[in-house]
Amino acid sequence: MELYHFEYHTGTGSVPVSLSCITTYNPSGELRVEWKKLNAGTDLVYFENRLRGDLVGRAEVQGWSIHIHNVTRKDAAVYRCEVVRKEEGYLGDVSVNLTVRVRPITPQCTVPKSVPVGKTAVLTCNENEGYPPSKYIWYRNGDPVPDDPKSNLKFRNSSYKIDSTAGTLHFSVISKLDIGEYHCVAENIVGNAKCEPQRMEVYDINVAAIIGGVLVVVLVLLFITIVIRLAYKRGYFTKKQSEKGYQASSKADDVDYVRSNPVDNEGDFRHKSSFVI
Repeated sequence: MELYHFEYHTGTGSVPVSLSCITTYNPSGELRVEWKKLNAGTDLVYFENRLRGDLVGRAEVQGWSIHIHNVTRKDAAVYRCEVVRKEEGYLGDVSVNLTVRVRPITPQCTVPKSVPVGKTAVLTCNENEGYPPSKYIWYRNGDPVPDDPKSNLKFRNSSYKIDSTAGTLHFSVISKLDIGEYHCVAENIVGNAKCEPQRMEVYDINVAAIIGGVLVVVLVLLFITIVIRLAYKRGYFTKKQSEKGYQASSKADDVDYVRSNPVDNEGDFRHKSSFVI
């Protein structure tokens, strides 16, 4: 068995490719060819003189070779051509490794519009179509951001880390020197693509305004506390509660009480002429 390697570059899906199967074996009798796609499993792509699977409508057979009109990433695999003679059975095979290279598409980039001084910031860049997978390069004001900030005078006072595989630019402590327009380029051996520049501003935190706001809140709370204490001290809340308590007890259980004349002292007790048994 021989293994042939073919590599094709495509960015639009319009590149044609031919998978050839040629033999010098010429015995008597009828020969039959079968094509199989070896990926996660084994799929028949040409059997009993007709195409099968996802190549139907996108390919044609010329002799024993398969001509694919529009190559896509899904076509990348090892293809095996097996030659069979009806009387003798299996005669031999040849394998073709088809690698499809794809140009990156425009990456999706996220850049924060504004960040306070001293805080962290993360810029992201990603695209999923390129093959081999893309590497990412960040630019600030048109200058490539180096992996090591100390290697370039324009970036040596910045504090960041770049992951060229994940496409992230992570500022651990941001400063006014990091203000600028950022864009990212995704690239592989086929080509590259970039996103539109986005501006990131860095602003100072207004400490005086924050302290002033806190003082206002404290003063308001202190004023409320003083008012409540004075009200208690003058008996305002106690008087109100007593009045409410009296009104509630005077009508408890829905019973009306009528005050009678006070009873005379025992010393002043006299028989009344109206005393009747």
